[in-house]
Amino acid sequence: MTSDSLRFKRILLKLSGEALKGSLPSGIDTQVLAYLAAEIDAVRSLGVEVAVVVGGGNIFRGRSAGEKGISRVTADYMGMLATVINALALQDFLEERGIPTRVQTAIEMREVAEPYIRRRAIRHLEKGRVVIFAGGTGNPYFTTDTAAALRAAEIKADALLKATKVDGVYEADPAFHKDAAKFETLDYLEVLNRGLKVMDSTAVSLCMENHIPIIIFNISQAGNLQKIVTGHKVGTLVGREKYE
Repeated sequence: MTSDSLRFKRILLKLSGEALKGSLPSGIDTQVLAYLAAEIDAVRSLGVEVAVVVGGGNIFRGRSAGEKGISRVTADYMGMLATVINALALQDFLEERGIPTRVQTAIEMREVAEPYIRRRAIRHLEKGRVVIFAGGTGNPYFTTDTAAALRAAEIKADALLKATKVDGVYEADPAFHKDAAKFETLDYLEVLNRGLKVMDSTAVSLCMENHIPIIIFNISQAGNLQKIVTGHKVGTLVGREKYE
């Protein structure tokens, strides 16, 4: 397969911290890391440039802690630090597969990661390195969804791929409503007006303003990531374009 046959040549993959804990009550499941590294390796081998944003909910959830007595600002900064832990763990598993990887963080900590510099990040991608963005946006009150949308816009990603445990967006929670219909495509404004829990409204608005399609898909289904970049219908597509 040539790069000309790829639907997306540069992607931003959004991974939640919840996904990294696998079946564990909290923390990092190394089997999940190994699986994710293999999925990323499969698309990178096709010539796709891959950037990743990771959450930190498997270690610390800032919003929840803020509701239990820790100030929201402090809790959010703690959550950002949790994303760095996840990013370093994923980097380790990617490099075990021989994939050159760089972690860039919005909160400066030069001993463990590069500071986020947009031009450097793009150069890494052009050289075939996976870039993991940690530390959110570096600011409290912003989610890692918003960080993913922001970084996708900054690096001019062709698409933002949000990895979840379900195979797309439904009109109601399919766990409780077995007959809930799945959306194949959605417009940005429809997501915002319906209040659908795709990503937070700031993230969706950022993608809309920058014409970045969002694809919500089930990461636990092996091969889904590769299917998406090669143009197959997977999950739910949010944007102005439609599946062909």
